[in-house]
Amino acid sequence: MAPQSNNSTTFVSKTQHYLKVKKPLLERQRRARMNKCLDTLKTLVAEFQGDDAILRMDKAEMLEAALVFMRKQVVKQQAPVSPLPMDSFKNGYMNAVSEISRVMACTPAMSVDVGKTVMTHLGVEFQRMLQADQVQTSVSTSTPRPLSPASSGYHSDNEDSQSAASPKPAEETMWRPW
Repeated sequence: MAPQSNNSTTFVSKTQHYLKVKKPLLERQRRARMNKCLDTLKTLVAEFQGDDAILRMDKAEMLEAALVFMRKQVVKQQAPVSPLPMDSFKNGYMNAVSEISRVMACTPAMSVDVGKTVMTHLGVEFQRMLQADQVQTSVSTSTPRPLSPASSGYHSDNEDSQSAASPKPAEETMWRPW
């Protein structure tokens, strides 16, 4: 006897259809996307490293090499740029001045006149240091003058030493840390 054919078609549930057709298709697409991204990462790391050895690695080794490369780049970017020695000295000087000011303010037996004198002196010295640094940078950028045979090479032999020889009164350059 021949099988009876029903006019109705067999019904497949959405879950069965998903499990048999959609899930493998989605998995293939996901893997293809991952492989494409891994290939892109591989070529980028090879470009930045300048080394083609990563192109011959398997996926796990390539990911490890990429991580090592990225960590090196992060460490390189986080390395602090060393400040110029004079800038470092200025920062240290200002920290010391502020600490002196704080200690003098907290000391009950400290005379206001003594504190004012000390802070004025420190301010004048800081200003003198700034001016000397500016003069030094301007001299280093300009063309150096040749010294005469009679010159000793000291700062007092220069014509512009008149401004450095006479200090300004403390009242004109009052420096205050606040």
